[in-house]
Amino acid sequence: MSRLKLILASIVGLAALAAAACAGWVYSLGPAPLGKDIALSHTVLDREGRLLRAYATKDGYWRLPANVEDVDPRFLKLLFAYEDKRFYEHHGVDPVAMARAAWQLVSSGHIISGGSTLTMQVARLLEPREHRTFAAKLRQVTRALELEHALTKNEILSLYLTLAPYGGNLEGIRAASLAYLGKEPRRLSLAEAALLVALPQSPERRRPDRHAAVARAARDRVLDRVALADVVPRDEIAHAKAEPVPMARWPMPVFAPHSADHIVLQEPEQHVHRLTIGQPLQARLQLLAQERAAAIGPDISVAIIVVDNQSNEVRARVASSDYFDARRAGQVDMTMALRSPGSTLKPFIYGLGFEDGLIHPETLIDDRPQRYGSYQPENFDLTFQGTVTVRRALQLSLNVPAIAILNKVGVNRLGARLTQAGAALVLPKEEAPGLAMGLGGVGITLNDLTMLYAGLARGGEAEPLIERVGAPAAAPHRLLDPVAAWYVGNVLIGAPPPENASHGRIAFKTGTSYGYRDAWAVGFDGRMTVGVWVGRPDGAPVPGLVGRASAAPILFDAFARSGETPMALPRAPKGAVFATTAKLPPPLQRFDASAGYGAAAPPPRIMFPPDGVRLELAGGKPGGKLPDPLALKVAGGVPPLAVMVNGVPIPSSGSRRTLFFQPEGPGFVRLTVMDARGAADSVLVRLQ
Repeated sequence: MSRLKLILASIVGLAALAAAACAGWVYSLGPAPLGKDIALSHTVLDREGRLLRAYATKDGYWRLPANVEDVDPRFLKLLFAYEDKRFYEHHGVDPVAMARAAWQLVSSGHIISGGSTLTMQVARLLEPREHRTFAAKLRQVTRALELEHALTKNEILSLYLTLAPYGGNLEGIRAASLAYLGKEPRRLSLAEAALLVALPQSPERRRPDRHAAVARAARDRVLDRVALADVVPRDEIAHAKAEPVPMARWPMPVFAPHSADHIVLQEPEQHVHRLTIGQPLQARLQLLAQERAAAIGPDISVAIIVVDNQSNEVRARVASSDYFDARRAGQVDMTMALRSPGSTLKPFIYGLGFEDGLIHPETLIDDRPQRYGSYQPENFDLTFQGTVTVRRALQLSLNVPAIAILNKVGVNRLGARLTQAGAALVLPKEEAPGLAMGLGGVGITLNDLTMLYAGLARGGEAEPLIERVGAPAAAPHRLLDPVAAWYVGNVLIGAPPPENASHGRIAFKTGTSYGYRDAWAVGFDGRMTVGVWVGRPDGAPVPGLVGRASAAPILFDAFARSGETPMALPRAPKGAVFATTAKLPPPLQRFDASAGYGAAAPPPRIMFPPDGVRLELAGGKPGGKLPDPLALKVAGGVPPLAVMVNGVPIPSSGSRRTLFFQPEGPGFVRLTVMDARGAADSVLVRLQ
């Protein structure tokens, strides 16, 4: 009995010693690699999760992250049938598969299969080995058990889908599917799924772009095995075997490359980036820009921005006609380049005139030679139209009327308003703001110009464009009063469109910079705003490059390729005045462009209330009578005086200097007084 106890004690001791040695060996392996430090490719996705652009890792591999949701379920069904039938049942090691591998080794004298589960393959991918040895297999088994303890099955499967080798510098199913099949692996044919299952077993020998016959044979072996397992009907197997194997690699997608470059540089610590851009629209507009640039000239580039009016999100950004065209400086982002805007700032000049009560769309204005000191503006065609309405002057983009209005509203005020709305205006070096600013004598980017026009479409509220999904919206800035913004849109929608384009559906404005260096067209409907720039990135002149002929057709084509029917502009806001010229108040019937007011008759000036003041309302109850009238005191001006509240004329005696108006309630109110010569003063008051 004592001898038996001694033997048992020895066995227990040896077992304990072996366990301790095993534990020490496992401890010596260090922490289990869980794939958290893998160098992944940066991937930039569109608003719906579609790939816009991917970047190779620093070691030159395309290693795109992939989850179970990214892959066609048919692929997973074939993968499990071919590689690991009991993946969701075992705990990292499949005893049945290991026993089969051991029997094959004993019976044949060499390794036929390793009995590896998908978890064990992931362990090998995380810790690559050079030789197939017993120690390496034992280490792989240990790591597989650790992975199963630390991660979920889907997390382990995601690591396999991300790291599986597919030949060359391709790792993971997404990189392989994009490179060999030209598409994401979300929808695969049976033949495509079988090919992607087969390649990781021997990725270099089975590369379809180099060894198509070997790849096809490997694919067919996968199909034969799944046929034996009754995973797929036999007739589908036969059809899949008849499909050819791809024999070349597709280029990786390159959509919105400039935006992708920008966000990757901004957020280098992230690997997955999401933009508000829509990939289908981006693809169509990239092709449009490439086609039109090629048609115009070999050195021409085209830039296009599309903005959703409601959300202020960028839906497409084509920053050059061809990102890889060195002659056209394709990698220069022309949506962010400072260029002269030509006549595209004119709508904001007229908008300030509408806001101040100086003009109405039906006001008459002279298009005749006019000099301002040493500056004498001329129209683009060097002719004059005589007396026209303000509506017609803006639609025809006449220079002389625009400068006459700018002279009244003030150059500094125009610059300040556009800058406060978020546009970065840059004047030529050592040059002060002047009237030429209204005709393009200032630098602005297509990005900012499109943002300003989107502000018109949004009722006069502008805010920075949003291009990253989840980015917080900035507080809006007032660009124009709602009535003034609506007047501008109502005028621009009547501008004559390019040939073969529909009339009255898009409010747009074109521009041509001095010397034919830049051609512009910016427009909006009720849904979106589109900005187009055409020119040479190096700023060289292009004879004949005119906004109406070069940029406007691209603008209308961009709207057409959006796939959306143009949406009507919003209805007129409260306060908009509908009247013919003859029905307007006398001071609004004709714009007086005279420069001086005369010493004996100073211009009108609102003495009370002062600009920017807050006034307390008296009287009035919620749901009851209106508040008490408020006084308006005016000095100067030539009678009769016309008074406007938020652009709407109110009755007045014409000569009295203290007037009264009826407020409707709390809020901002713009008060404008105009005399018989058209001279005016305006204040913005907050009632509370």
